[in-house]
Amino acid sequence: MERSAPPFRADHVGSLIRPSWLIDAHREHLAGRLAKDALRALQDKAIREVVALQEEIGLHSITDGEFRRTTYLSEFLNPIGVELLPRKSPDLIYHDDHGGTAPATYAVVNGKIQWTGSVNVEPFAFLKSITKQTPKVTIPAPTQVHFFAGATGISKAAYPDVDLFWDDVVRAYHAELAALGQAGCTYVQIDETCIPKLADPAIQEVMKNRGWDWRGLLATYVDIMNRIIRGAPQGMTVAVHHCRGNNAGMWQAQAGYEAVAEIMFGTLEAKAYLLEFDSKRAGDFAPLRFMPKDKVAVLGLISTKSNRIESADELKQRIDEASKFMPLDRLCLGPQCGFSCGFAGSDLTYDSELKKLARIVEVARAVWNA
Repeated sequence: MERSAPPFRADHVGSLIRPSWLIDAHREHLAGRLAKDALRALQDKAIREVVALQEEIGLHSITDGEFRRTTYLSEFLNPIGVELLPRKSPDLIYHDDHGGTAPATYAVVNGKIQWTGSVNVEPFAFLKSITKQTPKVTIPAPTQVHFFAGATGISKAAYPDVDLFWDDVVRAYHAELAALGQAGCTYVQIDETCIPKLADPAIQEVMKNRGWDWRGLLATYVDIMNRIIRGAPQGMTVAVHHCRGNNAGMWQAQAGYEAVAEIMFGTLEAKAYLLEFDSKRAGDFAPLRFMPKDKVAVLGLISTKSNRIESADELKQRIDEASKFMPLDRLCLGPQCGFSCGFAGSDLTYDSELKKLARIVEVARAVWNA
């Protein structure tokens, strides 16, 4: 039951841990002590190595590890007109498993959202040139701009009507997808972390304090995602990755998909989902019953927040549990999120990443003969 098209039985979300020398170089560049061309040469070297690593492990979905990005959000959102202020959110909080907290990112839009050229085509072309497998490009969802901006981050002068903001956003994403399609990209993943968060009562309270109805917001976010997906070029698979936030291992929400699943799975028009399922925060598999028969789910059973290596037996058992709600032939396996959503990584080690990726491939081969 191997899949010849994405998502693959063994897939992954996109970002990977940078080698320490590339992390150091990125810091030097941000500090103004290393030229962009010099950094790019080092990135090229690291990407060649990480592509070879993915292929050696046996993955068919290949990314550049997001090695050219400062964060998974920044390199696309900044050029179209979004300013991201880390740890400046007035009402959204990240949590760790030890009771620690930190403010989330605050998004600011002071002018018009405007696409002036693709930031992903050149990195994709390089990636495509060095792999014989399927190269994948990841793009942050625009819902995160709105979610992180809250009631104050989007300028009323620029956008007196939020519908005008959404119109410009959709145009920018359509232009990016078209450019990627022309470059030969057939697999795009949109990272959408807000819809699952709306199932959390604590997040619902934050939305209420903003003057927003979370159910109405859910409908809006799904509608915007659908408008973007409908603009994808023919032959391009657009998958959606859903999680509850990952900031150096910290998370933003804890609730299963139940409260949002019927709309998220039933009316969002993506044909493939990469879903967080690695902890109790993500709930059980019952919401998968809402998944239409033409859709595929990548079960994110491998944690990128912990160095513990999941056993093959526990993963097989959990896949079996999920198959009670969604047929096995429409399931795949992957991590719950990226391994390094920012360039500096987290407490997760490189060795753990390698073992987790290898375990994904091992279990996929055992379960699906993939």
